Amino acid sequence: MRIAVCDDEERFRLDIKKHIDKIYNSLDVVVDCFSGGKELIASFEARPYDLVFLDIEMPEMDGITLAKKLRDMNDKIYIVFLTGHVEYALEGYEVNALRYLTKPIQDDKLKEVLRFVSDKLTSKRQILIKVDGEEHLLDVSDILYFEAQNQYIMVYTVNAEYLVRYNLGDYENELKSDGFFRTHRGYMISLGKVKKLGKNEVIMEGNAVVPVSRSMMPKLKDALYAYVENSAI
Repeated sequence: MRIAVCDDEERFRLDIKKHIDKIYNSLDVVVDCFSGGKELIASFEARPYDLVFLDIEMPEMDGITLAKKLRDMNDKIYIVFLTGHVEYALEGYEVNALRYLTKPIQDDKLKEVLRFVSDKLTSKRQILIKVDGEEHLLDVSDILYFEAQNQYIMVYTVNAEYLVRYNLGDYENELKSDGFFRTHRGYMISLGKVKKLGKNEVIMEGNAVVPVSRSMMPKLKDALYAYVENSAI
């Protein structure tokens, strides 16, 4: 998940970033901080964010105006306003704001927002694969694991298997923020589909057995603990 925090007060920016980093632990979540709207817009144009926390009262460009600009650029973005004044809430309806968080930010309220957005992004995420010249859209939440087979990849899902000409490293980069983990040079699994850990293997939903290299087992355990902790938020 890509998150942006825009607030003209450094202590609030750093405070939110610290809280998010603490909540997500080692999961692959990028948090960028900005002191003003122009910098955020420039970064957003290069690569959109999934979730943006905006201070409403900023001298250069207020949060409502900035939210409208971001919404025009991408209508899928989740916007959360930061404010000490509840009376600004009505203005947020114009830009379909997800929530308002009052300063100082409360951990439980922040966790609610992050969990909601994370669930929405995961449930909607799809990847495009090509099988025998035909394109298929796969829901990321349906994927169990990937297996490298020479210059091909077998994609195992809850309903079917797909043999595609692709590189496992490219899938790893594409899905690194979606709860996937490389257990072995030739395998990558969905942490959310793990049923049980063995000595040198992992049991997936459907009872498929996927090997885990000795060096990766401690990292896999850490990744699973972090994933479970985050899912419990």
